[in-house]
Amino acid sequence: MTLIHPGQVVQPAAVNVTSRSRRALRNLGSFVPHLIGFATLFLAWHVASTYLVRSVLFPAPLVVFSKAMKLAADGSLFENIFASLRRIAIGFFAGSAIGIPVGLAIGSFPLVRKLLEPWTEFLRFIPSVAMITIAVIWFGIGEESKIFLIIYTTIFIVILNTAAGVSAIAPNKIRAAQVLGASRWQIFAYVGLPATVPFILTGMRLAMANSFTTIVAAEMISANEGLGVMLWNGRMYMLVDEIFVSLVCLGLLGFGADRLFRWGIFRFARRFSPAA
Repeated sequence: MTLIHPGQVVQPAAVNVTSRSRRALRNLGSFVPHLIGFATLFLAWHVASTYLVRSVLFPAPLVVFSKAMKLAADGSLFENIFASLRRIAIGFFAGSAIGIPVGLAIGSFPLVRKLLEPWTEFLRFIPSVAMITIAVIWFGIGEESKIFLIIYTTIFIVILNTAAGVSAIAPNKIRAAQVLGASRWQIFAYVGLPATVPFILTGMRLAMANSFTTIVAAEMISANEGLGVMLWNGRMYMLVDEIFVSLVCLGLLGFGADRLFRWGIFRFARRFSPAA
């Protein structure tokens, strides 16, 4: 048996560790601009609220942070955040689960496109806020009406982007699969669907932003908890610092969700780009 010098074994591992360390440093460095941007935003907010406006209607960041700590200490802040995120998650994923197959069908079959595209184009121009009354009439003032509004604001964006992704598939990929003897199902599963994933994620990313916008209006329908309730109560009782806490929470949660989708889009677009 041939003995290998220890140096020959350790060297590749050391190279791997070094490459992983460099990759980790690059990933960490990508967050630095975000941190600088947030710091600049809060600094401008502090200067404006302390030296320019000086009004109880425009509290400083430290005042809002102090209020957030009090709400977090008694648990009400986390209860409201979790309530809003639960409604967003249920409605968003339900709307996406409906929108993705419908979008794939519209993009793949001309007859389905002719039948469903007019409905999609008609309904997507009716804002979700205008559907609040219909939601209450159909589902009452419980959780169902709020989730319905999130589904409504999600589904059409996902449908349109998914259909656009199917239409953007490079024809040479389909021809190559046909030449290799792939069936229609294999072309869909191994060519069409992977190439459509970046478009699906882009549609879901846009729909997620709309979900955060809609949840505020949805939770004003006789809800007991949620960030929209915090905004409404702050307006009713002039709790301006509480209003700002809810606004900051909505912004930070939305930013985190958007970064997650951007990462997914980048990862899949690099691997399954329809133009590749």
